[in-house]
Amino acid sequence: MLLVIDVGNTNITLGIFRGEEVVATFRLTTKQSRTSDEYGVAICNLLEHRDIRLKDIEDIIIASVVPDIMYSLTSALVKYFDKTPLVVGPGIRTGIRIATENPREIGADRIVDCVAAYELYGGPVLVMDFGTATTYDVVTKEGAFIAGITAPGIQTASRALWGDAAKLPEVEIKKPASILARETISSMQAGIVYGCIGQTEYIIRQVIKETGYNDLITVATGGLGKIISDETELIQYYDPTLTLHGLRLIYNKNR
Repeated sequence: MLLVIDVGNTNITLGIFRGEEVVATFRLTTKQSRTSDEYGVAICNLLEHRDIRLKDIEDIIIASVVPDIMYSLTSALVKYFDKTPLVVGPGIRTGIRIATENPREIGADRIVDCVAAYELYGGPVLVMDFGTATTYDVVTKEGAFIAGITAPGIQTASRALWGDAAKLPEVEIKKPASILARETISSMQAGIVYGCIGQTEYIIRQVIKETGYNDLITVATGGLGKIISDETELIQYYDPTLTLHGLRLIYNKNR
């Protein structure tokens, strides 16, 4: 089995693959204060809960956008699994050519998503990840990453709304019954959700206009991506395990 780990700003997502099949997924909050033993015990407990033995894990790959936790996390994997993980970074083979001004500035998570979207759905493709930030990345038919757009994530923007406005409460992020809200909670939900739908549709249309890719494939992922993808016909595919599959594909190219 292959253990894949996606370290994001909010969560650490772990996936277990048997061949091409995802057999289990787990999430941990991303905390910089954990020791290697705390990471090791937490991951072992999660695997044990799904009857997955440590000796069943044949190898490990990690993509991270949080450098500060990598020493403790990789030390935990070496100590508890006796495996040195493959880490997505400069020099690793991905199958995607980064054709931007500063390739080293592109986050590992974005590269992993692009690899998965391009390999699984084809190109040209616009890859959207609705996470801590909402990212939109363009990959050509030939597999070149040519452009990326970065916006505040849905929850990130929402926390700023109720955090900076004293009289606005924290609300659940979901689509209200109508955009014509008549009280505060649904008013905020309408602004948050429909505002993000509008942003997404405008960016997709603008990407098509500026690239000329009328055959552009659109793929979304991320925890809140389902809410948005369900409300617009401009998103063709929603894949919650896109990043995990990207890690599996990169692992296969490098081992």
